[in-house]
Amino acid sequence: MTGLQLAIACGALMGLGVALLVWRFAPSDPDLVDALERLSPDHVVPRRATATTDNAAGTESASAVDQLGVWAIKTFPAGAWSHTPRKDLAILQISETTFYGEKVVWALLGLAMPPLLAGFFGLIGLPLPFAIPTIGSLALAALFWFMPNYNVVDDAKKARIEFNRALGAYIDMVATGVRDGHSGHVALSTAAEVGDKWVFRRIETELRRARYMTRAPWDSLHGLADELGVPELDDLADIMQQSGKDGAQIYENLRARATAMRSAMLSAELGKANSASERMYIPASLLGIVFMAILVAPSMLRFAT
Repeated sequence: MTGLQLAIACGALMGLGVALLVWRFAPSDPDLVDALERLSPDHVVPRRATATTDNAAGTESASAVDQLGVWAIKTFPAGAWSHTPRKDLAILQISETTFYGEKVVWALLGLAMPPLLAGFFGLIGLPLPFAIPTIGSLALAALFWFMPNYNVVDDAKKARIEFNRALGAYIDMVATGVRDGHSGHVALSTAAEVGDKWVFRRIETELRRARYMTRAPWDSLHGLADELGVPELDDLADIMQQSGKDGAQIYENLRARATAMRSAMLSAELGKANSASERMYIPASLLGIVFMAILVAPSMLRFAT
């Protein structure tokens, strides 16, 4: 690196530092909608419970990420977070502070990787120009900033599939309780206490909260369905609400709903299997083309010569 390039790099870093200081301390108008959403009680997302086998180091790491997320919320403007997948975080039971902390950690990792690689290449005698690790750091940090979003969306999609599978069994148990003569309240609570999966525990917790707050259980299920983004649970709440209003016989409706859910999940699985089978045709076709090229190439070469 020449002296001129070094001077330009130093000046750029100093200018960036001054710009960041001005941006940090300059007064700005907060986003009122975002501030009210953060202060609302419905905005609170329970943290994921840690397993009993986790060691103290894992707990300290999680708390450090949470603290980093709290600092990031207070420091960065609301527009820096773009879209926050709150429903996906709710079904995964991940707090927003943890999510924001992970975004900052991923961005710092992206910033650190190119300089470390450039330092390694410099040690083995292959120095890289200053612009390559600088641009690489900024690009990788911007890319890694959205990695937690991708992970949360992907994990939430899998969690909703698992939720719907367990919900189909739960609806069947509720229908069985209704057929045995139990009321809608008792059938919902009894069925939720049978299962030991996280889906049943989440529904049981919501029903217990509704009982303590003297709310109708289907109203709580409506709220839970909206919080988690699970419309199938909303359908169950509608059916149970109808039974609470006019005493309608809902056994057949519940069984039909459970059957429809299983049929939809089976169709989705068959669609995935067909897509995988179709993708297998591509390498087989390429292999056939290569084989034909091997057979035809000698004759074409002899004809050309």
